[in-house]
Amino acid sequence: MSSRPAAGGGRWVDVEPARVARWIDGFTARHGSPEAAPTPYGLLLTAPDGATAELHHPPGTPASVDLPGFLDRVSAARRLGLLLARKGAVAVGVADGPALVTSKVDTRYVQGRTAAGGWSQQRFARRRDNQAKAAMGDAAELALRLLVPVAGSLDAVVAGGDRRAIDSILADKRLAPLAALRADRLLDVPEPRHAVLVDAIAAARAVRVLVRDPDPAPPLP
Repeated sequence: MSSRPAAGGGRWVDVEPARVARWIDGFTARHGSPEAAPTPYGLLLTAPDGATAELHHPPGTPASVDLPGFLDRVSAARRLGLLLARKGAVAVGVADGPALVTSKVDTRYVQGRTAAGGWSQQRFARRRDNQAKAAMGDAAELALRLLVPVAGSLDAVVAGGDRRAIDSILADKRLAPLAALRADRLLDVPEPRHAVLVDAIAAARAVRVLVRDPDPAPPLP
């Protein structure tokens, strides 16, 4: 379970599906028994002391109208397509529940940026552009080979890495079945490798919770 500050206040907590019920028990012990209300993102828990917890459905999870339904659905096994891209590296895989059942990682050299100026700057920029386009082309072919044939069995496609690179890959019309399944969640991952792809499964399956503590009591007069 990981935690990080949230923009606008509160904190994000990533909870493994199997530990969500225990996490809610802890929230209840700290703040009192909460009311649960369905929302477009999942469920909103509101405790008697004013604390709230937004429970966000993991990708590929059907909507729930109450807490028991939410717990049942987030703990069910889901089949996810994974597409990670950053710089010239791409990792593509299929996860069945927590297990990676198919995967492929590919890396192409893409030159880094240099300081502006100099007679060769434009030539360098063109070369770098061409290398990046070739890398994204290779990534699209990889997704076409591994993910498109099984698109009908996937609950969602979860992307990670550089958003512009992912957008460029999924702009390929041949990948339209994958683009239609793309989840809103974008995983923050380093340069894709096999180990990064394996770690991405847990991040894709996690229940993200936005916790906001109650406002502090005003000082006594």
